[in-house]
Amino acid sequence: PPARNIVILVEDGKIKAVGAGLRIPAQTRVIDLSGSTVMPGFIDSHIHLTGRTIGEGDNWEDSSVRDLPQEDAIRGVRNARLTLEAGFTTVRNVGAGDFSDVALRRMIQAGVVPGPRILAAGHSLGITGGHCDTNGYNPGIFDPDIRVGVADGIDQVMASVRYQIKQGADVIKFCATGGVLSEGDAVGVQQYTLDEMRAIVQAAHLAERKVAAHAHGTEGIKTATRAGVDSIEHGSMLDDEAIALMKEHGTFLVPTRMAQEAVEGQAKAGILKGLRAEKALFIAPRARESFKKAVRAGVKIALGTDAGVFTHGTNGHEFTLMVEDGLDPMKAIVAGTSAAAELLGLSHEIGAIKPGFTADIVAVKGDPLADIRLLERVDFVMKDGAVVKESD
Repeated sequence: PPARNIVILVEDGKIKAVGAGLRIPAQTRVIDLSGSTVMPGFIDSHIHLTGRTIGEGDNWEDSSVRDLPQEDAIRGVRNARLTLEAGFTTVRNVGAGDFSDVALRRMIQAGVVPGPRILAAGHSLGITGGHCDTNGYNPGIFDPDIRVGVADGIDQVMASVRYQIKQGADVIKFCATGGVLSEGDAVGVQQYTLDEMRAIVQAAHLAERKVAAHAHGTEGIKTATRAGVDSIEHGSMLDDEAIALMKEHGTFLVPTRMAQEAVEGQAKAGILKGLRAEKALFIAPRARESFKKAVRAGVKIALGTDAGVFTHGTNGHEFTLMVEDGLDPMKAIVAGTSAAAELLGLSHEIGAIKPGFTADIVAVKGDPLADIRLLERVDFVMKDGAVVKESD
């Protein structure tokens, strides 16, 4: 439960002490956040920082074959700043072209540009012609290659995992089913076999990397869970067996409620057209009901937005949607802090305000347990002990 009249002492980027009535050393800068609710820095477990946002610019549908990789990375600099200023001090970037997310991570770590702590995936893995491939172009324009994550069969998927890790991937993401924004595949159809998924998980886990599975359809969710993935991304068509399997395996659901809301709105507005629009309108209501089922069943939930499908810097709306769909406000905050830190394997250093933890701290004026929408407008952000944003 929330504690009142607490002093947090920060030194050298870490939280040194937390408690009521702490002695404040001389020459210490004091930041008065009385009247605000102070929380750990937020964590977005599913984001795409680099590249175009859906609908951004002319010919956005063809950006994968039109845009230079440098353009992706430059957009990522803008998006990283917006995300950090929204209170998200750590993100898991689950797929980017040409390792632009790895480059952005390095530049943030080096202090060249501001942004959240990034766990990068490099290229998402997918079958030839599937959701993580690029379809609809003449032969030769985008041919399959394990280096860009297009891999079939056990040997290829293991080689592709190892290549992503070689180039700097912190996490492995693969497409277990079709998706909304891809051409030529049904949104819920399973796209890797159980043996292929097990091979991906084995190769990643041997290298101490966690695995995220994009999965809308029911059978793909079940197969990925049986294969041992650490999280199901989207989880749009859950049934009772899928939920039971996720609970049995301790698999996290990363629901990306904002993405589902966004694509539904984009389809109705004519931004998405044809098959993409059809898939968006099909999946959105099913995703809402699946999330409600998962909440009632007590599935482990980590916040993830899929920002990049919509405008970056608005990530806090995910808290609102989760609460509207039945998640208790405190559990929603946990999903975006300590639970997400557990999923990312960082629960020993972020996701809580504890002595020895990294000083990632956010604050809002008022009580988010009474009005969760306050988390859409963060007033104060600290990352690694440095103040990033401070309202008057």
